[in-house]
Formats: sequence, C-alpha cells, structure tokens
Amino acid sequence: MQSGLPKMTARVLAALYTTDAGSLGASELAGRLQVSPATVSKAIAFLDDQGLIRRERDERRRERYVVDDDVLYQSTMASARATAHLGDVARQGVGVLGPGTPAAARLENIARFVDFISESIARAADQARAVLHTKPETSSENAT
Repeated sequence: MQSGLPKMTARVLAALYTTDAGSLGASELAGRLQVSPATVSKAIAFLDDQGLIRRERDERRRERYVVDDDVLYQSTMASARATAHLGDVARQGVGVLGPGTPAAARLENIARFVDFISESIARAADQARAVLHTKPETSSENAT
C-alpha cells in the first residue's frame, strides 16, 4: 500500500509473493484473504494491467496467477519504456513550440531527464537480474 497500490490489491500481491509455489488460483486467493472472488478478480485485473503478475493455465485449465523474478523484471522494464515515451513526447513538444523558447527549453530538459532515468532503470534492472537472482537453497535432505 505504501507504494500506491489499493489495499486489496496489495493484499493479493502479498499473498502471491509469500506462497512457496509463486502462484495461486482465484479461489485459493479468496479463501486465504477471506474475500469474495469478485474482489480478487478486480485486484488481479489491476495487477495484470500493471505487469506485476502473469496468468497461466494449470493442467485442469484453471487460471492461476503467478509472480516470479521475471514478472518483476518485465514490469520494471515496462516502466522504463513508459518513462522513455515521456521523453519522446517532450521532444515532439520542442518541435511544436520551436527551439529557443523557454517552454521548448523546459521540454528539452524534461526529455533529457526522463531519458537518463529510463536508461538507468533499464540498466539497473538488467544488472540486478544478472547479479541478484538467487535460487532457493536445497537442503542436504533434498539433495539425496
């Protein structure tokens, strides 16, 4: 919720993050959170739109909602692309307003700023994915 997600959406995301399987179905989420399936559906739609989860079908063709390292990476990269798009729009504005005007200079500064930010986000996400990705440790009992 601190990051701006609605309360129920944050609860659904937390439930998905904290399950060992990394995925749950709608009825499982509704049961865990003690809410209606419609409430879960609304939260899932929002999370899906934001790229924070992905949908899969299980062997019985039921929809499951999945969070994993790649989903968060893809969401971060989508955010970087959206930020870069703001730079493109600002640059178009420079052309419309004409270079040399105070408004065009402001838009050019905005474009340069968001270009830097979006490139930094993408680079950091790539580095984090390569360096920080960990697999669950297997105990010696599981290794035998």
